[in-house]
Amino acid sequence: MAQQKIAIVGLGLIGGSLARRLADAGCEVTAWNHNDRPYATAEADGIRCMPSLGALAEAKPDVLVLCNPLKAMPQILATLRESLDPETTTLTDVGSVKGMVRDQVAAAGLDRCYVGAHPMAGNELSGWEASDPTLYDNALWAITVDEHTEYRRFLAVATMIVEHCANRLIVLDDATHDRGAALISHMPHVIATAMINELVDNPDRNIAAALAAGSWRDMTRVALTDPNRTRAMVEEDATNVETLLRGMAGRLTAMADVLRRIGDRGVTDTDDDTRLSEFFAQGQPFRDYKAASKAPDYADRCAMAELAIPEHGWQRALLESARRGEHVIRFEDDHHVVTQVRSAV
Repeated sequence: MAQQKIAIVGLGLIGGSLARRLADAGCEVTAWNHNDRPYATAEADGIRCMPSLGALAEAKPDVLVLCNPLKAMPQILATLRESLDPETTTLTDVGSVKGMVRDQVAAAGLDRCYVGAHPMAGNELSGWEASDPTLYDNALWAITVDEHTEYRRFLAVATMIVEHCANRLIVLDDATHDRGAALISHMPHVIATAMINELVDNPDRNIAAALAAGSWRDMTRVALTDPNRTRAMVEEDATNVETLLRGMAGRLTAMADVLRRIGDRGVTDTDDDTRLSEFFAQGQPFRDYKAASKAPDYADRCAMAELAIPEHGWQRALLESARRGEHVIRFEDDHHVVTQVRSAV
C-alpha cells in the first residue's frame, strides 16, 4: 500500500486529530495553521508544519484537507487558487455542510479537483490541545460527489479514509448529506441548546441542576460545545434545520395537547391512549437497531458483500449502496470494494 502525502489546513480538534492519525499510519503529513501555537508539539508528533498556506499547497500533496472554519473558506480558497496544482492535488474538506462548500470551491475555480468529505467524529471540545488520533476510531466518513467528480479524485480521498485512517465510508450527493446531517446533528444541537436555555430560565434551576443525572447529561452534551461553533454550523444548514425544527415543534405540540387533555380530565381516554402508544412506539426500529449495534460481535455479524464499481454511473451505484445501509470497509482493487451492512434501520 503506497503511502500518501497529505496536507492539513487547520490544526484544531478535527484537523489536528486527523493529522496525528495519518502521521501514526506512516503518511507524510504537512500542515498549516492560522497561528503557529500548535507547531512545536505537532512537529514532535511527526507532522511537518509549513510557514504559509501557499507553501503547503506548493509542496504538491496528493490530498489537501481543509479543516478550517467555513467562514475562512473564501480567503483560504483564494490563496490556494494561486498556489495549488489541481492536476497533482485532490482537494477535500471535513465540514458538516457540503453544498455551501462546493459552491465556494466552484467560485474559486477549484471544483474539478474537489471531493467533499465529512467524518462522523468529534466531541464538545476544540483546539489542538484536545486533538487525539483515537477520535477517529471506528469512524464513518461521508464522501460527497456530483456528476462531474472524477473517479480518481474520489479514489484519492477514499484511500486516505479506508487505508490510512482505517475508517469506513459512504458516498452521497451534497443535498442528501446536508439533509441527513441536519437530522442527526444540526437540529439536535438546537434542541439541546433549547434544553439548557430552558433550565437557565427556570426559577427552580438550582434544584434541577442538583437533580440532573444521566438522562440530562446525555441529552445536553452537545450543548456544551462552543456556542459560536454551533451557531455557525446551524446557520450554514439553515433551510434543512428549519424544516426539521418545524416538524419537531409539531410533534411536541401534539404531545402537549394530549397531556393537557389528560391533565384536565385526570384520566386518559381511548383516543389519547392510542396517540401516546403510537408516539412512544414509532421509534422502535431505531431502538432495535441500536440495541443490536451494541453487541460485542455486531460488526462480525453484519452481512458483507463485494461491490463492483462501474466505470460509468459509479456515483449512483455508491449512493444506492449507502441507501441500503452498506458501508465501504475496504478496497479489493480500484473498482471493487467490500461493503458491510452497518446502518439498516
